[in-house]
Amino acid sequence: MWHGGGPRLRPWTFLFSLVFATLLVFGDSALAQRRGGAGSVPNKPQLGAIGEALNANTIAIVSGNPNATYMTIAYDLSAVLDDGDEFRILPVIGKGGGQNIKDVRFLKGIDLGITQSNLLPYFKRTNEIGVIDDKIVYIAKLFNEEMHLIVRADSGIKSLADLHGRKVNFSDLGSGTQLSTRDIFEKLGIHPEEVNMGQADAFEALKRGQIAATILIAGKPAGAMAKLKAQDGFRILPVAFDKPLQTDYLPTTLTSEDYPGLIAPGERVETVAVSAVLIAFNWPKGSDRYRRTQAFVDHFFPRLAEFQKPPRHPKWREANLAAVLPGWKRFEGAEEWLRNRDKVADTERQQFGAFLAQRVSNNVSLTSEERDRLFQEFLTWSKARERR
Repeated sequence: MWHGGGPRLRPWTFLFSLVFATLLVFGDSALAQRRGGAGSVPNKPQLGAIGEALNANTIAIVSGNPNATYMTIAYDLSAVLDDGDEFRILPVIGKGGGQNIKDVRFLKGIDLGITQSNLLPYFKRTNEIGVIDDKIVYIAKLFNEEMHLIVRADSGIKSLADLHGRKVNFSDLGSGTQLSTRDIFEKLGIHPEEVNMGQADAFEALKRGQIAATILIAGKPAGAMAKLKAQDGFRILPVAFDKPLQTDYLPTTLTSEDYPGLIAPGERVETVAVSAVLIAFNWPKGSDRYRRTQAFVDHFFPRLAEFQKPPRHPKWREANLAAVLPGWKRFEGAEEWLRNRDKVADTERQQFGAFLAQRVSNNVSLTSEERDRLFQEFLTWSKARERR
């Protein structure tokens, strides 16, 4: 049919034409590259010194989906630590804690990942990805991840036990939420029917009554949960810190400050949490990938205080570089950095004591403000000595 002097194309005809044209363009480009024509683009190994330097100074970290805390944490690492072509963090969107362990273990180009501390012993116990004791090391424990249990306000569901036999979203396949939620229900002897979908889809399924609940284990405030409102018919349920959970989980609370749309001012919702940990592949010492991981530690550890200020995610305030993950080996370069820091701290304490002895009588009791002022004087004095 003709219309307005030209043919009227049906939508599917237009789409076919667009795809066909695209194939022609990319096909010609690919053919030109194979023939070495004027329009060809050199393969990456031929990019020379710039490409080699960029690759040598970049380290990739697998995180989570855009609505989860991991992605924000990975972005913060990039925002604070990137130093042009000298050093670069490349955040990678991932499936979450469970898959991240597999990716760090097997995926080419991935050196670091964020996961949940209880999942490492899970994979060690199940052996489903082989022996990992000598393949995975940790760099630092980062923060706690809270369990978020969302139901419809009119559902009549009041606890985890009420979900027995009901359809419950365990979040994405391979995510830390999926594996930790399975573990929690097994420990409590509760057997819901597991379904797996992203949180946005789960909220819609919850509205339609297709599932009874959706669960997300992520650091508060989690982006997906922050969008929910009680007036839209959602409710966040408490999770009791029962004895079966006390070995691998921690008690914690969610407040109206975390989720003003779901929790009324002054109210608190009890729940459980698990630790998030930064892991790395255990590259041989002296290898190029070991060097990159060491470079990451050398950039990250001294600047932790910068992550604990706005506008970085508030979860950074929970990070403790010295915290130990029982049963697992820390990356050797990180362990060495911490040892050296402790030696420097011991030396500084001794020097500060000598500095005080020169300026303050033993009988004088210092206030905290006076001690802080003297410590700043000590730092100036110490730097002056180093310049001699």
